[in-house]
Amino acid sequence: MTHPRRVLIALIGLLLAIALPAGATTFKIATAAPDGTTWMKAMREGAAEVKKRTGGRVKFRFYPGGVMGNDNSVIRKIKVGQLDGAALTGGSLNSIYPDAQIYSLPFSFRDYAEVDYVRGKMDPGIIQGLYDKGYVSFGISEGGFAYLFSREPVTITADLRTRKVWIPEGDRINLAAFAEFGVSPVQLAMTDVLTALQTGLIDTVATTPVGAIALQWHTRVKYLTDTPLLYVYGTIVVQRRDFEKLSAADQAVVREVMGGVFARLNKLNRADNEKAYAALKQQGIEFVHPGPEAVAEWRAGGHRAVAKMVQTGYLSQALIDSFNRRLAEYRASHPGNDAQSP
Repeated sequence: MTHPRRVLIALIGLLLAIALPAGATTFKIATAAPDGTTWMKAMREGAAEVKKRTGGRVKFRFYPGGVMGNDNSVIRKIKVGQLDGAALTGGSLNSIYPDAQIYSLPFSFRDYAEVDYVRGKMDPGIIQGLYDKGYVSFGISEGGFAYLFSREPVTITADLRTRKVWIPEGDRINLAAFAEFGVSPVQLAMTDVLTALQTGLIDTVATTPVGAIALQWHTRVKYLTDTPLLYVYGTIVVQRRDFEKLSAADQAVVREVMGGVFARLNKLNRADNEKAYAALKQQGIEFVHPGPEAVAEWRAGGHRAVAKMVQTGYLSQALIDSFNRRLAEYRASHPGNDAQSP
């Protein structure tokens, strides 16, 4: 080999060493959120900042729009190492940490003021609980209140019994809640819902205003039952063992940047839901209002379902007690909310 060629090869090797940081880690993250949504834009911005601040040692690669399959498939892929993490709702974390569903218990919150108070007290415990189960969460982002969207109006319990209601696969809490009213919901992956609405397999879904529009479900329904069914939140979780292979400095960067992303999303999503709520009215969705007796009946059924989940050991009595205590604290200082308690 000639001397000039040896020099050229050495230079190429040096350039590659500079371009490809030693020990670079790419976290492969799946999400059902469609590309182009506020959520995905914020995630990509955060990933770009992490890459820059770690000198390319830490990267995120996202697989949006459910291309990696339903939530159960995604969690299986995480466990076998095909994925490193996922953006999931609290309800989708049930196979990892059932108590992560605490905010999504049916008919628990009355308004966002209650949400803000309870979350201010309990978010750190949810994140710690996930960590104890082997997953790192960088923060919790509001998804918003989910409402019933249906092809025919739902204002009383009898209406529910004539509807083909969807719930996510494996959603034991809402399965139990609907059973309290003699309703047998259809369990499907979120990625199958639009097709099921199109074919008539289902005609009633629960989602946030933003979710209804982003997933195009609003094109297949006519009515929104205007009382919050449950509160939705989202988070990204990554395998703790993978995350802790990063240097302490890189871990700190990821936590700071992605934590900031979730804090921003928490505010943006509430504003987006307000806009989507108004947009649904403009697009012809009719808002119907259940009477106080129906709402009281639904809340009582939800509480009975949760009590049964505690009795079976699926949910923690200590966590339920803590949640109820926080709500009681807030309502004690806000009598209007306390008066609505079942």
